[in-house]
Amino acid sequence: MSKKKKKKKKYRVFWFFAKLQILLLLVVGAAVGWYYYGGYAQKVSELQQEAKMLVQKSSEATFRSVQTSLVYDANGKLISTLKGEKDVYYLEYEDIPAYAVAAMISIEDKKFYRHNGIDVKAIMRAARAMIENGEVTQGGSTITQQLAKLVFLTQERTWERKIEEMFIAVGLERVYSKDKIMEFYLNNVYFGNGYYGIQAASKGYFNLDAKNLTLSQITFLCAIPNNPSLYDPVTKMDNTIKRRDRILYQMLEDGKISQTTCEQAKSEPITLERPKKTKNDYVETYTYNCAIKALMKQQGFEFKDEFSSEKEKAKYQESYDALYQECQKSLYTEGYRIYTSIDLDMQQQLQDAVDNNLAEFTEQNEEGVYALQSSAVCIDNHTGYVKAIVGGRNQNLPGYTLNRAYQSFRQPGSAIKPLIVYTPALEGKYTPDTVVQDVKTEEGPSNSGGYYEGDITLRYAVQKSKNTVAWNLLEEMTPRAGLSYLKKMKFSRLDTKDERPTSALGGFTNGVSAVEMASGYAAIVHDGKFREPTCIARITDAEGNVILETETEEVEVYKKNAARMMTDMLVSVVQEGTGRGLALGGMPSAGKTGTTNDNKDGWFVGYTSYYTTSVWVGYDMPRELPGLSGASYPGNIWKAFMEQVHQGLEPVNFLPYIDEKQEPLNDEEYMQGIQDEQEGYQDGYQDEAEEMPQDNISPDNP
Repeated sequence: MSKKKKKKKKYRVFWFFAKLQILLLLVVGAAVGWYYYGGYAQKVSELQQEAKMLVQKSSEATFRSVQTSLVYDANGKLISTLKGEKDVYYLEYEDIPAYAVAAMISIEDKKFYRHNGIDVKAIMRAARAMIENGEVTQGGSTITQQLAKLVFLTQERTWERKIEEMFIAVGLERVYSKDKIMEFYLNNVYFGNGYYGIQAASKGYFNLDAKNLTLSQITFLCAIPNNPSLYDPVTKMDNTIKRRDRILYQMLEDGKISQTTCEQAKSEPITLERPKKTKNDYVETYTYNCAIKALMKQQGFEFKDEFSSEKEKAKYQESYDALYQECQKSLYTEGYRIYTSIDLDMQQQLQDAVDNNLAEFTEQNEEGVYALQSSAVCIDNHTGYVKAIVGGRNQNLPGYTLNRAYQSFRQPGSAIKPLIVYTPALEGKYTPDTVVQDVKTEEGPSNSGGYYEGDITLRYAVQKSKNTVAWNLLEEMTPRAGLSYLKKMKFSRLDTKDERPTSALGGFTNGVSAVEMASGYAAIVHDGKFREPTCIARITDAEGNVILETETEEVEVYKKNAARMMTDMLVSVVQEGTGRGLALGGMPSAGKTGTTNDNKDGWFVGYTSYYTTSVWVGYDMPRELPGLSGASYPGNIWKAFMEQVHQGLEPVNFLPYIDEKQEPLNDEEYMQGIQDEQEGYQDGYQDEAEEMPQDNISPDNP
């Protein structure tokens, strides 16, 4: 190459780097200007001071302390306590398995013993991701930062929280040794299923002390904290094992274990041995779920059941899981006072009704659980709150906590017809006296018993649960229109595949829960207005300051007159129809039976002016139960319970509907009739309409 060409090349390189330097200076200058003149410098300074104060006020007790939360029933009686048990399961550093420390460093923070609390390169990666995505989407947090977030901050993904987290981490490194920070971390990190800390997780999953765990078990546990939902050992063990193997590989790469040790640990089978529990408490599980969701809602979380894409669904699930875990942790550590609508007397009555009516079925599965099961839910029609919830037959069975009332979804059969077909139809041209066709069509369903009666009234079709009529009506209004009513009432497992006529008969892709069915029927008796079911009245802190109060927001799902016509027809069902024999004597009642193909699921859902109760009966692994129908075991359970809870209550008639074929009442006459009915309702209800316990009360002094 000639000297002239070399000179030109050097000249170009020089100007390239000169321009690059100028560009960098401009970027830095813009960043500095943005930082100072945008007001961010002041905000960062405030965050730094707040972090400094938090660290200064901390002590070793900060990382051990836990406050017990208390749960009360509707009468102020203590139901249960929620305690994270950090004090009980806290381990000093020397008692923590060395492999647990090594595993966490290998998978979470390789530079743990070399950084001052933050990893600059990791933070830069996270910052770049935040700029690209508009929010914090990546980690970059050291173990010290994670500890800062666990103990001092929330899971909120904002730049302010991230900055404060970094300041706290640096402060912690100045005050505490690396070993202490690791000790604090492994005693506070969440291992899923209510277990905080390595010792609690060891006892919870293996019923062993941490010191007695194998390498395979230790790395299995260390897989969980990264995403306790994704790596839940109880529900997603395959995921947990895959991450365990990844941790073992990282430990091998870091020289912490040998190849032989790694392979032996990978080949070791994992068998969970969860500690025995003395009881199944369906009230507790439902209460916790409602409380967590109430806290999530209070923080502005928007619950969704429909998504435009799998990517949107995955992003939603990630946000849901993160906040759910944060709120779950607060239940166990913040010392809340949780006041519920649960009536323990009614709870026992509902449980007894289930157990007594299914007592003859003693078959058990290999886990010792009764094969034939039931779920039931009672809702207070006056308030919209859940009063009692049963998630299965009573068994003092260790570790089995499935609450079928809200966690199991089954085909509802004909019990869905009033919600998806008949009440919507009554909003249009139909009335109870409208003549419809009960005839078999080529593509349509068969009626139970194979009987077809030609011209019949809509009321008679409901009484006899005519499949042909329900099918044709849904086709007429379109399945999509029918499903829209269920969506308004937050039926959570609906699928686009359900937009078909079979949905008129309860032929859903995923099914419905007992809670959903009860709340749907409660909307009918409440003049078509839906109230989302919950048992949480309010939550306070330990000093009685209100954290949240639930509001029974009403959504109009059905027109008032349509809802009242539906009630009138459902009264006919228990008097003359498929539910004949289930009427409650002098107490006006209404309801609907439901039975699926091959008698696999039986339902009865019914109500009075006071309460709405849904009952499901079937096998956990669906199979035929000879003699099962909505009017048999489910109906008997419903009647036994409802007769008990209505003892001593004044009979209250349902509010009348307007028959457009009759001469309408003038406004004064109509309103007086409504007033009279409402006064009768309130008079009959006054014994039940007690106020929730006030703040700062003790269980013994409501």
